[in-house]
Amino acid sequence: MAKYILLDTETTGAGEEDRIIQLGFMVLDGKRVEVYNDLCLAPIPIGYGAMEVHGITPEMIEGKPLCCDTSAFQALSDLNSVENVLIIHNAPFDLGMLSKENFTSQMRLIDTLRCARHLFDDEESHRLQYFRYRLGLYKIEQAEADALGIEVKAHDAIGDVLVLKLFLTELRKRLAERYIGANPIDKMVELTQTPVFYTRPLKFGKYKGKTLTEIAEADKGYLTWMLGNMDSLDEDMRYSIERVLAS
Repeated sequence: MAKYILLDTETTGAGEEDRIIQLGFMVLDGKRVEVYNDLCLAPIPIGYGAMEVHGITPEMIEGKPLCCDTSAFQALSDLNSVENVLIIHNAPFDLGMLSKENFTSQMRLIDTLRCARHLFDDEESHRLQYFRYRLGLYKIEQAEADALGIEVKAHDAIGDVLVLKLFLTELRKRLAERYIGANPIDKMVELTQTPVFYTRPLKFGKYKGKTLTEIAEADKGYLTWMLGNMDSLDEDMRYSIERVLAS
């Protein structure tokens, strides 16, 4: 029987050299839920911008093992098989961080961020904390946290995993409405592998307020510049730009 691993990390920052300082995940195995949550030492300092977000200070990880030596990491490694499903919000980021610990997932992947872009395409944002408030998950999270012995904190790995667990239920409801009769796990895996084409106006840059199609009609060179110079573009934005440039 497949196990479902809902995972999040907190890190020293978001750059190429940054590393994991908190690994948190839940394992859903039928009606049983296992919780893993370890702080860990990193080989580089925590950035102040990262501290501002997650509140993890150097003193909190002093004397902790490296991520690859934590019990959470060892448990994740034991679960790393093709019959299990790994569920992450914005999977490329966390998988990239885990790769620095020499972890390569063999599990089927559900990226709830990309699934949300497909299933909640009319929302102004698809961040997990946005949906925490938009869907009223904050009203029910404390009861869930008490049952699992988890402290609810925004931008805390295991706190975000708790919200992810609640959000996953909402994703499945929306999926059942839109894809009647589909297996929810299989469909979310499929959606994870399907790029999203951005149709909304950009919220940044020289052509803020314009759609990619409108920008392509006026200035294809700018879109080419974006691809070559904006490292922060996610996979869906890159796909969308490449699609309008090719049309």
